[in-house]
Amino acid sequence: MQEYRAPIWLPEGHSQSIYPALFRKIPISHTRSERLELPDGDFLDVDLHLRAEALHEKPLLIVSHGLEGSSRRPYVTGLIRSLPEYNALAWNYRSCSEEPNRNLRFYHSGATDDLDFIIQHAIARGVKDIFLAGFSLGGNLTLKWLGENGKKASQFVRKAVAFSVPLHLSSSSQQLTRRENRLYTHRFLQTLLEKVTEKSARYPQDISPSMLTSIRSLYDFDNVITGPLHGFKDAEDYYERNSSLYFLAGIRVPTLIVNAKNDPFLSQECLPDRIDSDFVQIELPESGGHCGFYPRNYRGQTWAEQRATAWFNGN
Repeated sequence: MQEYRAPIWLPEGHSQSIYPALFRKIPISHTRSERLELPDGDFLDVDLHLRAEALHEKPLLIVSHGLEGSSRRPYVTGLIRSLPEYNALAWNYRSCSEEPNRNLRFYHSGATDDLDFIIQHAIARGVKDIFLAGFSLGGNLTLKWLGENGKKASQFVRKAVAFSVPLHLSSSSQQLTRRENRLYTHRFLQTLLEKVTEKSARYPQDISPSMLTSIRSLYDFDNVITGPLHGFKDAEDYYERNSSLYFLAGIRVPTLIVNAKNDPFLSQECLPDRIDSDFVQIELPESGGHCGFYPRNYRGQTWAEQRATAWFNGN
C-alpha cells in the first residue's frame, strides 16, 4: 500500500505524535469489561469488543497499549474499529486501569508473563485464531513474547503487528532524555510517580520516600523502581534483558514492525534497515511520529490502522 504521507500542517515528528493523541476521538463502545484474576493474587482488567455472541466464534485481535496508556486510548480503539470482522480484547497492564493493582510489582516493557496469561485465557475460552497488535511498549511486549515462544506461538497466533516500537530500550531511554522530549518524560513521570507513591504507602518496606525524591528522569525511574522491583540489577540490566531487538530471531509468526524515522521516542538502534528473518518484516516510513500516522486525507482511520488491516487480511 502507499507509504504514509503526513498533512502539511503536521510537519515533523512531535506534531505528528501529539495531535492524534490529544485531538482524535473514536466513537466506539466495548461490549463489556472483565476482571481476570491472576495466579499471584493480582488482576488484569480487559475490554471485550464482541462482533459475535461468543469470543471463539471469530478471530480474536489482542491489543497491547503503550507506556502509561490503557485499553481506551484512540490508537487502540481506532484499530479495533478498523477490524469489524474480528472480536477484540484490549487489556490494561497492572496499574493501568482505573484501580491500582494489588501487588508490589506492576508492569514493564518485558512483562510477557501477563501477555501470556491473556493469550492462554483466550485459548481456554475456545479461540482458535489469534492476531496480536502492540503499540510502543506494547509492541516490545508483543515481539518479545513471540520470540520467546517461537514455533509454539504459531499454533494459535496467525499474524502480529507492532507500531512505534523501542526495539532497543537503553538507547531509546537515552533518546527520551533529550531536551526536546521533556514534554513526554514529564507527562510519563507524573503518572508513574503517582502510582509508585500510592504503592509506597502500602509497601513502605520496599519503596521509601527517599527513593522517590531521587528520580528526575525515566532512566532514574527504571534504575530505582522498575529494574529492582522486578528482579533486575538496575536500569541497564532491565533494558538489556527485555529489548525485543534480541528476540526477533526467535519469531515464527508473520510479523510486521512499523517504526517512523522521525519518531521522537526512538533511537537509531530502533531503525534497522532490515531484519534477518523469514518471518519479520520491518517498514521505516520517513515520517509518522510516535503512534501517530495521522493521514493527509483523514476519513476516520489513521495510516497505521489501514496498514494493520492490509497486513492482517492479506495473504
